[in-house]
Amino acid sequence: MISRTTLIGVPDQTYQPTLSQLRAFVAVAEYRHFGTAATRLGVSQPTLSQALAALEQGLGLQLIERSTRRVLVTAAGMRLLPKAMATLEAADSFVASATGDGLGGTLRMGIIPTVAPYVLPGLLPALRKRLPALRPQVIEDQTARLLDGLRTGVLDVALLALPAETSGLVEIPVYSEQFVLVTPQGHALAGRTDLAPSALESLPLLLLDEGHCLRDQTLDLCRTVEVDPMSVGDTRAASLATVVQCVAGGLGVTLIPEMAVPAETAKGSLETAHFAAPAPGRTIGLVFRSSTARSEDYEYLSAIIRAQRPG
Repeated sequence: MISRTTLIGVPDQTYQPTLSQLRAFVAVAEYRHFGTAATRLGVSQPTLSQALAALEQGLGLQLIERSTRRVLVTAAGMRLLPKAMATLEAADSFVASATGDGLGGTLRMGIIPTVAPYVLPGLLPALRKRLPALRPQVIEDQTARLLDGLRTGVLDVALLALPAETSGLVEIPVYSEQFVLVTPQGHALAGRTDLAPSALESLPLLLLDEGHCLRDQTLDLCRTVEVDPMSVGDTRAASLATVVQCVAGGLGVTLIPEMAVPAETAKGSLETAHFAAPAPGRTIGLVFRSSTARSEDYEYLSAIIRAQRPG
């Protein structure tokens, strides 16, 4: 009897991967650590390694590069990862449709930092009530990294400012909000409701650090109306809370999203001013891969988020 051996680089034309093998590949690609991936899947590390090795052997491709210090996804792995994710999503959607459960299981949801603190307090309880089978995993990060996570399959959905302008992704607008000017107490513009964007001219405008989309949106607004805010030196902040406290301390003024106003201005000597219509602002939306089989589920998720918007 002659046995058949399949080597990496020599694909088995009769091979069909199992869902367990695909889950092993996706988990290792996501966590870049075999132990963590095995724990997340609820299997032993040898079982995970065997499943991944069987997948690579059957495909004749090396998907994961292993060393004693790190785990890397190969070029072939990066190319096939979105397809593996889409296959698993389709399988999960099939089972959910058969059981009538809809959205269930783990949902890896990315959220930008200027949205997460103001949406999550209402959203997470609503998800527990309306989707008890859902296990959300929240990943707070800047827009660029969230989009990268969507493209590589690390994330299922992301809540961020639109437009994302990235091919292969679907965008569902969820809500729009205005920008509000936050000033120290007693500022000349405090309490105004008829500001024009040109009022930002020569103001000491405090911004979030590089990489935050709100920083880019604020600078884009200034460029649109051809105003030049005053330089604020080396002040840098990674969160709206820090920026607002710098305003309270007299370092300048800032623009924050409407939804953040109640939480961020509750403490400190702060006042606000509003722009006249049409006020500058932004649209927040849910973004996911166009290849997913769960677009209807994500439409439902966006409706839940929209319903939980404070105010």
